Amino acid sequence: GVTYEDIGGLDDELELVREMIELPLSEPEVFAHLGIEPPKGVLLHGPPGTGKTLIAKAVANEVDATFITISGPEVLSKYKGESEEKLREVFKEARERSPSIIFFDEIDSIAAKRDDGGDVENRIVGQLLSLMDGLDARGDVVVIGATNRVDSLDPALRRGGRFDREIEIGVPNIAGRHEILDVHTRQMPLADDVDIDRLASRTHGFVGADLESLAKEAAMTALRRSRRTGDGVSVSEMTVTRGDFEAAMASVEPSAMREYVAEQPTKGFEAVGGLDDVKRTLERAVTWPLTYAPLFEAAATDPPTGLLLYGPPGTGKTLLARAIAAESEVNFIHVAGPELLDRYVGESEKSVREVFDRARQAAPSILFFDEIDALATNRDSMGSDSGVTERVVSQLLTEMDNAADNPNLVVLAATNRRDALDPALLRPGRLETHVEVPAPDIEARRAILDVHVRDKPLDSDIDLNDVAAHMDGYTGADVAAVCREAALRAIQDVADAYEGPAANDHADEILITREHFDAALASVSPTLS
Repeated sequence: GVTYEDIGGLDDELELVREMIELPLSEPEVFAHLGIEPPKGVLLHGPPGTGKTLIAKAVANEVDATFITISGPEVLSKYKGESEEKLREVFKEARERSPSIIFFDEIDSIAAKRDDGGDVENRIVGQLLSLMDGLDARGDVVVIGATNRVDSLDPALRRGGRFDREIEIGVPNIAGRHEILDVHTRQMPLADDVDIDRLASRTHGFVGADLESLAKEAAMTALRRSRRTGDGVSVSEMTVTRGDFEAAMASVEPSAMREYVAEQPTKGFEAVGGLDDVKRTLERAVTWPLTYAPLFEAAATDPPTGLLLYGPPGTGKTLLARAIAAESEVNFIHVAGPELLDRYVGESEKSVREVFDRARQAAPSILFFDEIDALATNRDSMGSDSGVTERVVSQLLTEMDNAADNPNLVVLAATNRRDALDPALLRPGRLETHVEVPAPDIEARRAILDVHVRDKPLDSDIDLNDVAAHMDGYTGADVAAVCREAALRAIQDVADAYEGPAANDHADEILITREHFDAALASVSPTLS
């Protein structure tokens, strides 16, 4: 069976669980002597794959208790009264075979808020409350619930005497990932080039289940490699190499990056033309705190909690946000303001909470709100329609205040309308650093041109300084569009000269000329005229 040795990266959480579950089951007389009742229920909450079920099984094995596991959805029945009967049977069995642990996996599916549920769900919640209230105070039956949606549970379940203890089982940090990898590679013949420290640092957002999959996939890659090469290596000589882990990394997607997708951008500042002052500011405000935490500590200085990029559309705000994530080698979560808005009461605030939870799970990370003005408009200017906005802004402020305590989470936001934002959002401790991303001047336009023509076949006669001089009012996005249009016209020339697929044999004849650029300039209008 599963033991505590099989669980990595959850030392503090395990200590809490042992205190609340193991002690009442193994030494009930201690609680009686102290005159207190042991907890009847413990709620484990956190993202899928973090080890909630594993912890419950390990505790049951360590105290030699009967372990009864129920998946929430399997309790549900379409026949009236059958679901409640199943619950009564489970509690009866637990009492008869005590000491015992009843483990409800996905408890949210049977115990959601009664306001949101139908008649069946409401009856099940009522029955569960009644059964938990009827448990003996001796503590020989403990109920553990597991959920990744703790806010959707009926509040009556979270009161004292029911699930009166809640433990968050979060996404592991680098030290936790190291421990988990140690557990899953313990029996594995690792080659000398495998560096567990390096693996732990590269697996941001991976939960325990992901790391287990990673180790298994690396071993399978080693097996496939051995069979494919047919080099006659005996089983005892087979090893899992760094290359096998690299291949596995490409195929195992971390759970914490699936919903509001966290990504690891690869294009840094080299992909952004111009804006040198803005890049310097971002580097100091974002990269330094993530890289030089001990230096900030020594200087007794807190890094900025959030940054606002503002300026006209198309000037490169989103590009800069991605680039700074690549430069800092952290995860990047991109949220478009309007996509969080929902017409149903409470849904928008819930989305804001979830996206901050996701960013914390994927830390170190940058949470980027694009078009934040759609989400956090000035509440004073909204008049009588401000109900949703009021609640969303309040939730956003609460989450940002909480994020200020997490040095591994940086909040970035972008807007074309800084004046439309709620002033409370721009105060120190929130989006306190404001960075203007201006329309590019001639030098910046030239730098942007360089980025976008870097790999293109240009005619040697083209004077890019002169092209940049003819781009007054063009933003970075406009310059990119001009380069793309010029290239398309060069492709069209070759495609017209050799009809059909034969044109593909003349790819080396493509040449982008000044005429192509002039035609592109005529067809792409500047955003800022």
